[in-house]
Amino acid sequence: MPEPLDGFLLAAGLGTRMGALSECLPKPAWTLRGRPLLQWGAGTLRRAGASRLACNAHLLPERLRAVADGIEVCDEPELLGSAGGLRHALGRVEAELLVWNADIWADETPFDQLRARHREGRPGVRATLSWLLVPHPGGPWNPVWMDHEGRVLPKGVTGPWGPYHFTGAAAWSPEALALLPEGPSEMNDLRPRLAFHQGVVVEPFPWREVGTAEALIEAAAAVAPDQEGRLTGCYLHPTARPAGRLERCVLGPGAAPPPSTADSDALWFEEGGNQVRLGLP
Repeated sequence: MPEPLDGFLLAAGLGTRMGALSECLPKPAWTLRGRPLLQWGAGTLRRAGASRLACNAHLLPERLRAVADGIEVCDEPELLGSAGGLRHALGRVEAELLVWNADIWADETPFDQLRARHREGRPGVRATLSWLLVPHPGGPWNPVWMDHEGRVLPKGVTGPWGPYHFTGAAAWSPEALALLPEGPSEMNDLRPRLAFHQGVVVEPFPWREVGTAEALIEAAAAVAPDQEGRLTGCYLHPTARPAGRLERCVLGPGAAPPPSTADSDALWFEEGGNQVRLGLP
């Protein structure tokens, strides 16, 4: 029988927003400070006491597995969606499952506060699913609103509390996981069936969604200026060897452009002993 789980990293996807970068690595395998995004997420879960971790994998699963030290990898040949991916944890959760999106960088995530509030719920009401929220920072993200009892309202419905932003951190009860249907499912499909879907509001904390090539370059400059961000306006994988004059380039695993290179808006990486160059939008 599979071992119980207390932490899960959502790491499966098509990598569409990463564009060409998904030709060589899945999003959670890209690094900051020499550490894959998947392991940044695992670290913040472990510091909260979640020691038995798993993730799902769809795109280039073997390359994700190569950086998943200490994390069980659940292959997902058919994408199961924003909620359905957690079916891999069905029947394996004893108390609650702490969940994190593996394409987000954060050094510290207040999972301890989330877990405590999840277990507390509301007087006479046990939380089925709890989301970690921060005050909405503005920008394109969908706002989250709550009613007077702290219940998360359906998408597009405003309420007395909000707007907030969902950080990607969540605590799922076994009861919530049991509601997941077979096959793909999305979070919006599940919400009406949850007995008490609560929001847990905390002070803003440093985190970055790394979902596009541009976001990866920006994160490297902000988080790792002496490592992946050491070449202004570019991203350098720890195994890359930069050369030439490069602007808005991503140098992936094994990248080694010729010294005479003058290039921009490009991805370089090594594949089968050859240097591959792909354009960035």
